[in-house]
Parts: sequence; structure tokens; C-alpha cells
Amino acid sequence: MIAAIDAHNRLQASYREETFSILAVNAWELLLKAKWLAENKNRLNSLYINEAKAGSRRRRYKKSRSGTYRTHGLLYLARKLSADGILDDIALRNLEAMVEVRDTAIHFYSPRSRISAELFGLALACVKNFTSAAEDWFGQNLADLRTSVLPISLGPVNLRDFEALSTDERSFLRYLEEQRPEHDDGSGSYAFAVAIEVKLVGSGSPEATSVRLTSDPSAPAIRLTEKQVKDRYPWDYKELTRRCKERYSGFKVNSEYHSLRKALENDPKYAHERRLDPDKPRPKKVFYSPAILEVLDRHYKR
Repeated sequence: MIAAIDAHNRLQASYREETFSILAVNAWELLLKAKWLAENKNRLNSLYINEAKAGSRRRRYKKSRSGTYRTHGLLYLARKLSADGILDDIALRNLEAMVEVRDTAIHFYSPRSRISAELFGLALACVKNFTSAAEDWFGQNLADLRTSVLPISLGPVNLRDFEALSTDERSFLRYLEEQRPEHDDGSGSYAFAVAIEVKLVGSGSPEATSVRLTSDPSAPAIRLTEKQVKDRYPWDYKELTRRCKERYSGFKVNSEYHSLRKALENDPKYAHERRLDPDKPRPKKVFYSPAILEVLDRHYKR
């Protein structure tokens, strides 16, 4: 499961959700087999697939191509344990959905970038359920896994664009809705999918998550409060100019400076324009982020 989380945390890697599903489902299968053995006096043959012929008293088990005994798969064990009241029903539904993602990833590549938020909720619930089951069944405290939160690097699905999805993507979303329990709010020990809510707060903590602002229209929208905007863009023109005079040798307020500054005003990483009336171009005032100095440092002598 740690390997699954690590694979999903690699933001620049493609195929992250699929890799997570493959490894996480494997982790669950091993956990279920451990519980199955615990319930069956640790008899390994309780996991083997029986292929005895009808009327024969001799017990025979299926073998793999290498000659080792084949064992029951994840869904067989999960449904048996759920029927016996050992595995939570909501956790079972999450597993069935994760297996669907895993099977699609293994057998035929299918891009899922437009439904990543749905997969992210499933992945978080999968980890949450795994830690709960490990604690309930074996007394293992895996709280560290819960704190290894998978990054929120994706935005919510815009259901208004549902028709723009591919046929496979629409079918998968319908399947998830059919699987989702009506009474599950994600607050219990087990969940089908975990809802994601992002709140951006100012923090000087080194553990705080950084958020990159971008002009990419396809990027998830994040709303900043007035205070948050002020914290990110604390300098007006007068203050920026004062700091430049202190920072640079021979600095002059001339056309070169104005040209550089105005070019950077179009990039939200460096500047933010505030209007008295959002629907009118004026009056307005531009505020600057300290990050603008990174660019000015390349043009002036410290």
C-alpha cells in the first residue's frame, strides 16, 4: 500500500491512478488472504481452488503454469468475508470499484484524466479502509498511511461536461453512482469514496502544501479571500519601487523598469490587478508578489 501511495504521489508521472489501483488492489488481496487464513486455522489449502470432479472423493486443486497451487482471488474472498459479516459492506463496494479500475488499466489502456477527481476519492477511501481493516482484524496501527495523503493535484468533475466524456468514461461514472451506498457520508471507519474539500489558508509552516497559480483555463479554480490576496500580493507600485531602490545598485525608475514591470503584471505569479468594480476596467490598482524580484534580479545588479 505504501508503494501504491508513493506511485500516486509522483505528480509528474502519467498513469498514476492506474498504477495506484494495481498496487492497492494487490495490497488488499494480501490483507484479505491473511484474514481468511486467520479465520481458517491458518490452513493454506483453505485458499486453494478446488477442481475435484463430481463423484470423486479425491480432493484436487488447480495449479498455475509453474505447478504451484492457484488461490482464490480478491473479490471471491472479499464477498465471502462480507457475507460472514467480517468485511464491511461499504469497503466491499469500494474494492469492487477499485478492481474495475485495475482491470481496465491492466487489460486495455483508457485515458481517465477527466474523471481523476472521482478516482482520487476512491483512492483515499481505499487507503482509509485498508488501515481500518488492518486495525480491526490484526490490531495493527497504520495511522502513518492515513497521513501520507495523496496530493490534491486534480479538480472536480464538471458534470455539465458529462456529454463531452467518452462512452467508457460515462459508463464508469454511472457504475460508480450505482455502487455508491446511499447511507455513506465518508465519516465512518469505512467509506466508498472520500469527498475532497480544499481550503487555502496562509501558513508559514514548512509542512504547508504549496499551491501554484496559473492562467491555464483547464486548471482547477481556487477562490482566494481578500486577506489571502493581500498576503500573496502585499506590495503596491510605491512599495515595489522602494524595495528595488534598496535592493539594486544604480537602480533608476525609467522606461526599462516600467517595461519589465508591466510585462510581469500579466502573470498571476507576480502580480494581481484589483478593480473597484469588477465589471469596469477602471479605477484599478496593481499589487505585486515578492516573487517578482526573482525576475528583476536577472536584469539588475544586486
